[in-house]
Amino acid sequence: MKRILILVTIAVTALLATAVNASAQKMTRSQYIEKYAETAVREMKATGIPASITLAQGCLESGNGNSTLATKANNHFGIKCHGWKGKSIKHTDDAPDECFRSYANADESFRDHSDFLRYRDRYASLFNLEPTDYKGWAYGLQKAGYATSPTYAASLIKIIEENKLYLYDILDEKAREALPPTPMEAEFSIAFKPYPGHKLYTASLSREIRSTNGVPYIIAGEGDTYKLLAKEYNLFQGELRRFNDAPRGSRPMPGETVYLEAKKNESARNLDKHVVEEGETMRELSQRYAVKMKKLYKYNGLNPGREPEPGTILNLRKPR
Repeated sequence: MKRILILVTIAVTALLATAVNASAQKMTRSQYIEKYAETAVREMKATGIPASITLAQGCLESGNGNSTLATKANNHFGIKCHGWKGKSIKHTDDAPDECFRSYANADESFRDHSDFLRYRDRYASLFNLEPTDYKGWAYGLQKAGYATSPTYAASLIKIIEENKLYLYDILDEKAREALPPTPMEAEFSIAFKPYPGHKLYTASLSREIRSTNGVPYIIAGEGDTYKLLAKEYNLFQGELRRFNDAPRGSRPMPGETVYLEAKKNESARNLDKHVVEEGETMRELSQRYAVKMKKLYKYNGLNPGREPEPGTILNLRKPR
């Protein structure tokens, strides 16, 4: 009996010690902020996302770094697979055994979170806000559908203000000037003004020509065909179709972009990636960013003709 009591005592002591150690290993909110503040500031300088927002989202989504996804998969923002090609983990969230992204380290998670926001159309307008406007960002994320909770914005603001995270958003003048252009600025097209003697000079007098990623284009109107446009711009029809990855027999829809020169091998700077939305095709994205469609397939390891899944982070430039 005495031996049994001793064994029981040892077992209880071991369990208590394990519980105490587990409790001791849990990160507090202040520890989490201290650990990842530098990472959040680095991401702000690279992408324009306020460090306070990144930190508050990390605190909220990962339970201050103590959630199962954070501890087992380094996933601090609860980002699901959505076309993810890397490692993954099954976790019950809105539904049983959902697929979540798994990262080698926290830095990868923070960078993927930045890409998820910067290269997704629904969040593009947020980058027009001042970096110090954390309230605008919080309510903007909620309105754009980042989370389903009706109090999501209020929760982020509470974390930011209680922990004075807004102090991390303050940059000196040099650092502010070094911030990248907003996604809208980076994608902005400009008027194309060919010099006298340029092959498009005469044609440009009758229809506006604009340029994106350095490639001149026009917007197709009612009744336009590739044959008619090719004649108007002194091009071969097959040449014009090739510039626009347009199959034989197709015609441009009114309002569609029609490039008058070959698209580039890569997108413009600061437009490295794009998060694919429901229904978007490789040709649409090729036309949008003026990048050759065959290059998009190559950069993303996709077979020609295959469309990317919604949520896929598509490389618009050759991965370095």
